[in-house]
Amino acid sequence: MSKNTKPKTSAYASSGTVRRANPFWKYMKEYYQIYLLMIPAIVFIAIFCYYPMYGAQIAFRDYKFKMGIWGSEWVGLKHFIRFVTGANFWQLFRNTLLISLYSLVAGFPVPILLAFLLNEMKNPTFKRTVQMLTYIPHFMSTVAVCGLILLFLKRDTGIFNQIAVMLGGEAKDFISDPKLFRTIYVFSGVWQGAGWGSIIYLAALSGVDSQIIEAARIDGANRIQKIWYIDLPCILPTIVILLILNCGSLLSVGYEKILLLQNELNMDTSDVISTYVYRLGILDAQYSFTTAIGLFNSVVNIIVLAVVNTAAKKLGDTSLW
Repeated sequence: MSKNTKPKTSAYASSGTVRRANPFWKYMKEYYQIYLLMIPAIVFIAIFCYYPMYGAQIAFRDYKFKMGIWGSEWVGLKHFIRFVTGANFWQLFRNTLLISLYSLVAGFPVPILLAFLLNEMKNPTFKRTVQMLTYIPHFMSTVAVCGLILLFLKRDTGIFNQIAVMLGGEAKDFISDPKLFRTIYVFSGVWQGAGWGSIIYLAALSGVDSQIIEAARIDGANRIQKIWYIDLPCILPTIVILLILNCGSLLSVGYEKILLLQNELNMDTSDVISTYVYRLGILDAQYSFTTAIGLFNSVVNIIVLAVVNTAAKKLGDTSLW
């Protein structure tokens, strides 16, 4: 080859502007079926989760149905101030917070303990039977659960009062006692959700390396030691994530069950933010005021979620972000 002969190069290479395929579009083209499957979920979230956020602005307006959202008068933080400075604000906030904390403290460890117990069962038939019996309450409607609670706690014919009378005690109207309402609400919720909540922990326990368990048994570890030193550390990230998520909904106490168990005698402890919003928003049509309460509730939940997530990140390596 002559010294003056130069290798041929393309026009793009000689100019230093080599075009390369965009990796994003290449990935989209290769896995387009997966993205097609995501479209229904994206549309659902956009329509039912993000689009309704447009109406959240009525919390800052004096909303009138005839005038519409944009035609209603802008009042700023008027409804937020009205709620925070209201006479029953602290009662509602205290009741909601206490029921949430009570439910978290009493209900969060139960599915973990149940998962450990189920995981240690060797008889598959007995294990499946226990699982089925603990899962059934989750599929019962709230109305049915509350009906059973009212039936069992009835003053005259309730089974608990009958047992109390047989033991020499006196019949008592449990559901009308404000001091007992939180306990009834929380432990009925624990009974209803413990079996279903244990599924996630059972799935996490199934991922524990069997070789580590076998080595522990050879070294003489008993069941308690195996759970404490092997099983618990393996599912600890799952526990932390679920704890953070539960703390993020600290003030989101549902209104259905409370409304079904609520009466005039237990209002001091049973009236929470969600039932207050139901009465004023659905029954009294105070849409702007109740929307403001809902936004206030969401902001508090976000703050709690961020604080708990930050604490979990500093104390360990597990966090949501």
